[in-house]
Amino acid sequence: MLIKTNNIWKIYKMGTEEVNALRGVSIYIEKGEYVAIMGPSGSGKSTLMNLIGCLDTPTKGEYYLNNRRVSSMNDDELALIRNREIGFIFQTFNLLARASALRNVELPLIYNGTKADKRIQMATEALEQVGLGDRIHHNPNELSGGQRQRVAAARALVNKPSLILADEPTGNLDTKTGEEIMQLLADLHHAGNTIVVVTHERDIAEYAERVIYVRDGLVEKEEEIAKAAI
Repeated sequence: MLIKTNNIWKIYKMGTEEVNALRGVSIYIEKGEYVAIMGPSGSGKSTLMNLIGCLDTPTKGEYYLNNRRVSSMNDDELALIRNREIGFIFQTFNLLARASALRNVELPLIYNGTKADKRIQMATEALEQVGLGDRIHHNPNELSGGQRQRVAAARALVNKPSLILADEPTGNLDTKTGEEIMQLLADLHHAGNTIVVVTHERDIAEYAERVIYVRDGLVEKEEEIAKAAI
């Protein structure tokens, strides 16, 4: 099992009040699965995403990633897990504006000390995998929105992580380009990657094999998605 949460809570203090963003959430995700976490604004899905992505820690409860208990790790340990185990794709792309596609994709490899020649090889291969082999020296302002999100996908892939975590990956894209990005994620899943997409849109969630619905800080229900060929 890749992801397992056991009764995790996230409580924020707002002055004298406490807000229970998550209230005892227990989920599991197997290696190689494609899962969507869906819910309206304020449901707790973004908080759950931050915990799964090791961007935050639960107030109480346990989280295991690849059989390691990450819920009790410190900030430095979490940073190492994020770099090695998780590839992120964000709604806003989060690319360096003055760096080429190649340089943007290299960033996780720079942080983990990969040598320059190996970095270039790995980043180039990742960009080729998402169909941007002919755009490696273009800066973000020379790329379309869909191409920028493909650069972000290549950056997420470059470390060969255990998990690709996509937060509203089509939120800043038009419908056609959004469909292309979701097809890319489907292709990455078919290649063996574990994908978790966080979304509030039903049509995006339906690309997954399983949907976990979150509401009011709780798992409301889960649903298996019957798949036609995508």
